[in-house]
Amino acid sequence: MKKYFFIVLISVIAASCSHRTGLKHSSPESQGMNPDNLERIDSAVNDAISQKIIPGAVISVVRNDRIVFLRSYGNKSVVPDVEPMTEDTMFDLASLSKCVGTTLSFMQLVERGQVRLSDPVSRYIPGFKPWVDPVTGEEDEITIQDLLTHSSGLDAYIGVASYVKEYGENTPEKLMEYIATKVKRNFKPGTDVIYSCLNFVTLQNILQNVTGERLCDYAQKNVFDVLELAHTCYFPLYGRPQSNPNAAELAKLCAPTEVQEDGLPLVAAVHDPIARQINAGNSGNAGVFSNAEDLSVIAATILRGGSIGGKRILGKETVRKMMEIPNDNDPRVARALGWDTYDMYPGTSGEIFERQHTVGHTGYTGTSIILDPDTNTGLIILAHRVHPKDVGSMARLRAVVANIVAGSIDE
Repeated sequence: MKKYFFIVLISVIAASCSHRTGLKHSSPESQGMNPDNLERIDSAVNDAISQKIIPGAVISVVRNDRIVFLRSYGNKSVVPDVEPMTEDTMFDLASLSKCVGTTLSFMQLVERGQVRLSDPVSRYIPGFKPWVDPVTGEEDEITIQDLLTHSSGLDAYIGVASYVKEYGENTPEKLMEYIATKVKRNFKPGTDVIYSCLNFVTLQNILQNVTGERLCDYAQKNVFDVLELAHTCYFPLYGRPQSNPNAAELAKLCAPTEVQEDGLPLVAAVHDPIARQINAGNSGNAGVFSNAEDLSVIAATILRGGSIGGKRILGKETVRKMMEIPNDNDPRVARALGWDTYDMYPGTSGEIFERQHTVGHTGYTGTSIILDPDTNTGLIILAHRVHPKDVGSMARLRAVVANIVAGSIDE
């Protein structure tokens, strides 16, 4: 009887795992990549660790819907204890949250007809101030497209300490009111770029007003769960209900970030001050935690046009539009919808990846993603350069690894 129960249990577990979207692993050769060249990633990452730029990292390379390279390096933690890095470690994605959380969620609203890219923000955020020409007094509304391409003219950030002193922590409604009425509009929308976290906090609030759900809940249900990502979620703070029911267990997998005044690092609590102190972990600019395998699924899904393994998060034409630079913006605004482009930030994708269609994004904590649809290749770099202190730069490592990966493509 016990033997029969064991067999049934194994069968159930196997069945539950068999439908998961997680990508298969393949050899680099089978997917047209040079394995010897990919091995050079080891020395690049280990050099960065030895120089104390990062304590550790996880790198994943995706080609043709397969993971062809997945490797962990160094340490997951050095304070308060030293723990080795593992491939399933979850990282604070920082601004990668703008892509995999906010943008993917928001583009669903666009393709479902719930919002338009040309809609003025004031349609969804009453009292949201337009840009006013200082010479003529003419007003120009900021649109959703302006927010997604960082061409709204909004300030890049706010002084969190001074804001908290006046309005307090965990005040997301006050923050949106502050952005809507008090933050400076620096130029006519669509004519220039200021990379701004406030753009994506505003997108978060539009989504929440349209759907009636928190961004963290919407993204969990409509993006992460649809793709069956077992290690991707937000970690809302201040006793709010978690968007992922397994959050307590997932928190144990998280790499720590910066050490705080109490001598302990942040763990499963977003590093970004706006997201952590004001928006309580549910924020449009930061807050998603994930690991390399889950991000590989997201990369492959986007490269396939929005669906994979029978799971669909976006339509093919929606993905095409998302990855294009809008032609009605000024040429100086060389950004896609929610994504960086080679022309705007060439360092992220190195010098070899094709420049016209490649998109990507970075995260302040040390994360990055590159997607090249022409070769169906994705690169995920997960590091936590802010542990134990906020020092060092990932710029060179990102470019070097990108060049190694791009140079490994043989066919």
